[in-house]
Amino acid sequence: MPSWWPLLPGLLILAIPTIISLAGSAWSTDTGAHGPIVLATGLWLLHHDGWRLPASGAPAHWRPALPVLIAGLLVYAFGRAYDFISVEGFGLYLTFLAMVIRLTELAALRRHAFALFYLLLCLPPPGWLMTQLTAPLQVLVSWASEGLAAGLGFPIAREGVVLYVAQYQLLVEDACAGLNSLFGLTAISLLYIFLAHRASLRHAGILLLAVIPIAIIANIIRVLGLIVITYYFGDAAAQGFMHSTTGMVMFILGLLLIMAFDQVLSRWLLRGRT
Repeated sequence: MPSWWPLLPGLLILAIPTIISLAGSAWSTDTGAHGPIVLATGLWLLHHDGWRLPASGAPAHWRPALPVLIAGLLVYAFGRAYDFISVEGFGLYLTFLAMVIRLTELAALRRHAFALFYLLLCLPPPGWLMTQLTAPLQVLVSWASEGLAAGLGFPIAREGVVLYVAQYQLLVEDACAGLNSLFGLTAISLLYIFLAHRASLRHAGILLLAVIPIAIIANIIRVLGLIVITYYFGDAAAQGFMHSTTGMVMFILGLLLIMAFDQVLSRWLLRGRT
């Protein structure tokens, strides 16, 4: 039995309650629904990139791991005690990093930097970040949707983030503003970009810059679709089954737009080399 085996049950003792809390809160909402996918694919990516548990008798690297472990446990305890799931999750993440350093030393952090950063995206974003992003996205999406709907001839007016379509009123909330899809699309797109274009930093960088505007465009299309549904079929149709359906379609549309942009970019960069 390797000498480091107590680390794994110790990590599980911390991880299982946090995962249960995440499953019952952030991961059960649109904003964090990508969390389990990121966790599973992130662990697979670590294995795919060659991270392995050391054999018995391998040297211990406690000195660089200990400060990270102490910080992680303190952050975890604070988040758990005061029910801050983002803080608790980050403390668990630091504890996991300490285990990685203990087993494979600091060089592993550089070798597996992307996979370790990608795993961080399974945690819900802090509330203050959500608040800062929500307001401008709501205004932008509602303004663009109003302009497109008016250009198509629909009777529409806007007051802040409230759209008036004929006799109906639509509030552009967080989900429709693209906040939910922004984090999910960014996480899944990062994995796609890393696997497909990890050898080309230029290609990967341009694709990464395109993720946020593509997510916003997809959500503008979603709100425009809800405007059309509301106008022709009423408010009940738009706010019922079709509301969640358009969200799923929008997410798929965002991924397809990223892949389509990738194809165009690949041809453009290939043409630039010839």
